[in-house]
Amino acid sequence: MKALRFDTRDTKPKLRALLILTAAAAAVAGALILTGAKEHSAALGLTAAGYALGAAGILLWAFREQIRYNPYSYNTIFYMGFALFSLFIVITSVILAVNILRYPGDYSGNEIVHTLLNSAKSYAYFTFPFLFVFSSALCVSNIALLRHEGKRPVNYLGILLSILLLGGAVFLFFFDYEVSGSEREVMLHDLLTNFLAAIYLYIECMLVGTVIAGAVAARYEPDPDKDFVIILGCGLKKDGRPTPLLAGRIDRALAFGKAQEEKTGKKPVYVASGGQGPNEIMAESTSIRNYLIEKGVPPERVVEEDRSRDTRENMLFSKDKITAIRPDARIAFSTTNYHVFRSGLLARRVKMRAQGIGAKTKWYFWPNAAVREFAGLLANHRGKQALILGGMIAFYLALTLYSYR
Repeated sequence: MKALRFDTRDTKPKLRALLILTAAAAAVAGALILTGAKEHSAALGLTAAGYALGAAGILLWAFREQIRYNPYSYNTIFYMGFALFSLFIVITSVILAVNILRYPGDYSGNEIVHTLLNSAKSYAYFTFPFLFVFSSALCVSNIALLRHEGKRPVNYLGILLSILLLGGAVFLFFFDYEVSGSEREVMLHDLLTNFLAAIYLYIECMLVGTVIAGAVAARYEPDPDKDFVIILGCGLKKDGRPTPLLAGRIDRALAFGKAQEEKTGKKPVYVASGGQGPNEIMAESTSIRNYLIEKGVPPERVVEEDRSRDTRENMLFSKDKITAIRPDARIAFSTTNYHVFRSGLLARRVKMRAQGIGAKTKWYFWPNAAVREFAGLLANHRGKQALILGGMIAFYLALTLYSYR
C-alpha cells in the first residue's frame, strides 16, 4: 500500500462537485419529466446512470483524498461504501435505458422511478452471495473464537450480525414478494418495505466501507521517519507477561523500528502505554517495557505511560508524554490489525497525528473483532449517521409516495 501515502494533505476534501452534480441531474430530470416522461424515459435512465457514475467517481476521489488528509475517519467509510452502491445504480440504469431504446413499446415511462425506488432492495439481492459467504465465514470464525476464548457475550457479535444480515435480506424478499389489498394498504406496505430497505442499505454500505477502510489502514506501512512508536496495551497473563496478542503488537513495533533503522539510521523511542487492570499484577506499560528491554532495546529508548484505561486514554496520555519531549515528533502506533482504524480515529480525536502499524492475529479472532470495531465506529458517530440515514429514509419514502401520485 505504498502508492497511497497517508497524511500528505492539509485540508479535507470537499463534496461541492457532488452538490453541483446533484442539482444539474435534478434539473435535467425535472425538464424531461415535464416535457413527457414516457417519450424521454430512456433519457431519464441515462441521466440517472450518468449521475450515479459521476457520484461514484467523486466519492472514490474523496476516499483517496480523505486518506491523504486523515485515513482514520468516518468519512472514509462512507465514501467507499456508497461509491460501490453508486456503481450498482450505474449498471441498473444503463440496462434499463438500453432496454427502453430497444423495446420502447414495452415501457410506460415510469420505469426509472421504480428502478430507483427498488434500488435498496435490489442491491441487497445483488450482493446476497457476498453477504452469504461473508456471514458464513463470520459464523465459522465466531464458533472457533468461542471455543478458544470462551462464551462471553461480546464473542457472539459475529453470529448475531450474520443472522441480521442474512435474515434481513431474506425478510425483505419474502415480505415484498406478493402483496394484496386496497391501494392504501399496498402503499402502506411499500412505505414500510422501503423504510426497512433504506436502513438495511445503510448498514450494508457502512459495513462494506468499514471492511475496506480497515483493510487499507491495517496493511499500510508508514514512512521510516518516526521519532516515537506507541505500543497499545491489551491485557497480561497472570504472571505479568504479555499475552500473545500484546506480544504481537510489541514485536510488530520492534520490526518496524528495526526496518526504519536499517533504511534511515533513525532509532525510534517506544512508548509503552497501558495502566494496571483490576486483575493484573502490574501496569501493562511495565510489562511492555520489560519485554522491550529483554529484546535488547536500551532503557533510555522506552517511555512508560501507565495511567490509561482504554484506547482513547492510551492516545491522550501518550501524546502528553511525547509532546513534553518533542512537540513536533513524528509518531506511529502499533496495535492489532483489526484495531488500527479505530485507534487512529481516537488518536485524531485527541489531536494527535499518528500512523498505525497492524500486527497479525489468529484467523478466528479477526472477523469477530472487526465486527466489534464496526459497532464501535457506528456508536461514536450517532449524529452524523442519523442525518445521513434520515436523508436516505426520506428519499425512499418520498419516492414511494411519488410512485402513487
